[in-house]
Amino acid sequence: MPIELTAPRGYVGDASLPFARAPGRSIGRLLGLVTLSSIALLAADAGREQRAEAPKARIVGLGAATCRQFNDDVKTNPLIRRDYLAWAQGFMSGILLSRPAGVDEGLDLNPPSFGLIVQLHFMEDQCAKSPSLDFSDAVAALYKRLRQEGKM
Repeated sequence: MPIELTAPRGYVGDASLPFARAPGRSIGRLLGLVTLSSIALLAADAGREQRAEAPKARIVGLGAATCRQFNDDVKTNPLIRRDYLAWAQGFMSGILLSRPAGVDEGLDLNPPSFGLIVQLHFMEDQCAKSPSLDFSDAVAALYKRLRQEGKM
């Protein structure tokens, strides 16, 4: 048998409250409406969250530069290429460490067939083609390329 909540006997309150208009009227009905409304709002909010894109991680260091900035830096100071490459290797190491067990295990980030100089040229080519990209996007493309290299 369901439990029914009713307004206290002799309740004289705000006439705008649904149970105040008719003494003895079930509060359970009001609570049911509130519960249904809450569920509908939660469902609508959950749908919005699923459609929203996951926030992009905040990149720091040289990798926060755009490809345009990378291109400019390399032109004005060729030695900085080494720093960008070091950042890229660290970033890819982080990607590799974050992979679940069994994914990318044994991936060599410096394979003999695709050494560091070749990797640097790969990133330079990526950034030359798409200067509006973030440098970290060029590094992510390099990571994907190294995955392919590992399968060859």
